[in-house]
Amino acid sequence: MIVELFFTEGCRKCAAARDELKAAAERSAPGVSWREVNALKELDYAVELGILTLPALAIDKEVVFASLPTPAQLAKALQQRLEHQPFHGH
Repeated sequence: MIVELFFTEGCRKCAAARDELKAAAERSAPGVSWREVNALKELDYAVELGILTLPALAIDKEVVFASLPTPAQLAKALQQRLEHQPFHGH
């Protein structure tokens, strides 16, 4: 599972929330990949995903939050995705 935070340089709201969101993602979905995407440097990718406002957060290349979620909201979204993933064990 990949969590991507889309932001722009100098976004104080993004910087303040980033560490808490990353920690919540790692607690909720062990092994999650966390990626921070500067939307200005990767504009084509942001547009491809349909990012319209910043900051935004995508999970597995799907925009889940058009604005910054709380750590609890992110944790809940990740848990729901984990519950609906097919089991690949033996």
